Amino acid sequence: MSKLATPSNYATTALVAALCVVWSSTWWAIRVCLEHQPPISSCAVRFAIAGLAMAAITPWMSARERAPAPKKWLWITCGLTNFGAGYGVLYIAETVVPSGIAAVLWAIFPLLMAASATCFLGERLRRQQWLGFAVSFAGIVVVFSGDLGGIEGQNVGYAWLLLLSPLLAALGTTLVKKYGSDDSSVLLNRNGMLIGAALLAAWAFATEDPLSMAWPLEAIIATTYLALMGTTMTFGIYFWLLRTAPASMLALINYVIPVLAMLFAALVGDGEHGALAWAGASLVVCGVAMVVRR
Repeated sequence: MSKLATPSNYATTALVAALCVVWSSTWWAIRVCLEHQPPISSCAVRFAIAGLAMAAITPWMSARERAPAPKKWLWITCGLTNFGAGYGVLYIAETVVPSGIAAVLWAIFPLLMAASATCFLGERLRRQQWLGFAVSFAGIVVVFSGDLGGIEGQNVGYAWLLLLSPLLAALGTTLVKKYGSDDSSVLLNRNGMLIGAALLAAWAFATEDPLSMAWPLEAIIATTYLALMGTTMTFGIYFWLLRTAPASMLALINYVIPVLAMLFAALVGDGEHGALAWAGASLVVCGVAMVVRR
């Protein structure tokens, strides 16, 4: 097996920074699409494009990975949870929840993974991590005690619905870690994206009218950006960094993205961000940092 080239510290830092910037901006890009398109149809198009792009580069990437193909049931489950249902719920929630608040609420994902690793993967949490859980939980309480970016009282349920998305992602990721840690992540993600796109398309045709979707220029740009930059390109970079970069550097992504997403949302005027929103976001980020930091 050929050894992957190790990037310099400067290159690693630049690539991690690129991941943080792109992934933090995707939250607002989703909102741009949802201004013109129904949520499930918009999400289905994104993952159809991303899955086809991933399929195009899979031969090149899998030749370098040289890992066995994942079990069929595993990539089907991953497609249903991580890509299909998980993102479908997220898109529905973001029809109401502003992008910055959505990013902060979704930031509980590493906390859910840490809890799952303790319950199902035989890992143990340190005292610092338990404290991190408490701090992040306090942050979520503070976020919900505010105005959630200007959400009206009758729509608070969308914020609670959004929390289902990282829960579904944690379920799929736990199964992957337990039963497919030695399998090809490239094939797993390609198949998962395509299964997710198929599920979302069926969901869209059952509940929406995807053939009559509006395609103004901003929706075309946002969808293309989400599919190619926010999904296919970022996965390619992250896949490479997982094998070459220090874990401590990659852990930064978990608590940098919510902050950048909040700043970006405030910059573009997506939602109202009062003192409680910023205080809650700060607590969530600090708690996540305590959980994932080594």
